Amino acid sequence: MQLIEVNTPELAQEFLMMQVRLYKKDPNYIRPLDKDVDNVFDPKKNKLLRAGDAVRWVLKDEKGKSIGRVAAFVNRKTANKYDQPTGGMGFFDCINDQAAANMLFDACRDWLKEKGMEAMDGPINLGERDKWWGVLIDGFYKPTYCMHYNYPYYKDLLENYGFELYFRQYTYYRTVEDPVPPEYNEKAQRILKDKRYSFRHLDKKDLKKYTEDFRKVYNKAWTKHQGVKEMSEAQSTVIMNTLKPILDERIMWFAYFEEEPVGFFVIIPELNQLFQYVNGKMDFWGKLKFVFHRWRGACTSMHGIVFGIAPEYQAKGVEAAIIVAAGKLIQGNPSIPYHDLQMNWIGDFNPKMMKVIEQVGGRIYKTHATYRYLFDRTKEFKRMPIIR
Repeated sequence: MQLIEVNTPELAQEFLMMQVRLYKKDPNYIRPLDKDVDNVFDPKKNKLLRAGDAVRWVLKDEKGKSIGRVAAFVNRKTANKYDQPTGGMGFFDCINDQAAANMLFDACRDWLKEKGMEAMDGPINLGERDKWWGVLIDGFYKPTYCMHYNYPYYKDLLENYGFELYFRQYTYYRTVEDPVPPEYNEKAQRILKDKRYSFRHLDKKDLKKYTEDFRKVYNKAWTKHQGVKEMSEAQSTVIMNTLKPILDERIMWFAYFEEEPVGFFVIIPELNQLFQYVNGKMDFWGKLKFVFHRWRGACTSMHGIVFGIAPEYQAKGVEAAIIVAAGKLIQGNPSIPYHDLQMNWIGDFNPKMMKVIEQVGGRIYKTHATYRYLFDRTKEFKRMPIIR
């Protein structure tokens, strides 16, 4: 076997195509957009590369056929926030061969050691946790946009090498018609009857206001989590402007108490239901196919990106009230095509958030796992701390 570093446009294309060929017979596989993967390794697109570093490899067998790929990276903003300097391993794909997988993992380990790291997490992304984070270990259904999909044997390849479970990430699921459990519906109704509260969906005509409302609640609800920094006005503006072309304002909801924002559900159409037709390319034909399939109603699922409730309003029923308020508009509405909602990325280190999702009728649909490998094999391994 031969390990080849990706250092030419041709090898960068092979890095993409290795995965496509590996999954060509899997009906659940949806090819990621080429640009979404390429942008991770482009310093012009990924600002983390200005201070960090990344490398990619393709693994070939004796006949020159690609049988694996992997990337390693150092995020200087997060590397030293753990008990030991920790880098990342990601974009791992491989045939079901432990020796091949070991060769890829060894390359990551050795490269990260040279960069001063003492551990590696994987499979993860050089960027935010909402993309390409974790290996799928349960719920082998079609992936949501920018979520990793893989064969079941990947778990064994990682664990046989010595990776240990750092945390699990759950994707929750509920249908549009699923009722809120009775005990939480009662809480929701009390909130809805309280005139101090109001609930409404985003209005693109007033996007600036909703962008700021989103930022205010996000900073209250999320910055207490490990690895989550306060969001600036510029960052929230970039997020909303990025989402704007694909937003359906009827499914993105906000909660207010005396007109102050206290909660949000950022939900978008599940784009992979459209991207599955473009074969990784958003060129002219890809865009045409995207628009056509969206027009014909091919997108019937919603994708929950993030939600948040300001701490002082948690456990009062506000989250259930948002769902009930949204349901009054969405349920039974023939002009709204969505049948279900998938809510990504709820870590098992956050039992409070898991409880909130379960309170509004969510059930675990998929499980991804993030692993950690300590280079000093005598050192004590510690899981991700629980958020209390």
